Amino acid sequence: MVGASGSRPAGCGLLLRERRYHLVCFLAQQSAEKAAKALLYLQGVETPWGHSVYELLEEAAQEDPSLTSLVEKGAVLDKYYIPTRYPNGLPGGIPAKAFDLQDAERALGHAREILEAVRRRKGGRPNKYEGGS
Repeated sequence: MVGASGSRPAGCGLLLRERRYHLVCFLAQQSAEKAAKALLYLQGVETPWGHSVYELLEEAAQEDPSLTSLVEKGAVLDKYYIPTRYPNGLPGGIPAKAFDLQDAERALGHAREILEAVRRRKGGRPNKYEGGS
């Protein structure tokens, strides 16, 4: 889900321009979730399970305490898992109206930090989706 630049989830530039902030938040959460699972794979966890970035990072931080600073960022991203997509996940209104540029920038910043943590732990090698082979 990382774009060619590696700086944000794929498609977020267009979504930001179109002010689809709820979708940017959701893609940031999804990218962070996949990154957290990658951390667990790198730690030898055979089948990481769940959708909570917070819980996945909490598990990864048990093995690598340097990840502890990311756990709370995962909690913020977890808030974007359901309400960004489903109107009944909000007390009123629709996702397209409930999230703003600040939400999107915050979500992207947190996701970027988590993605960078994975890159550092895998030695900075790009994967096949990031221009590597």
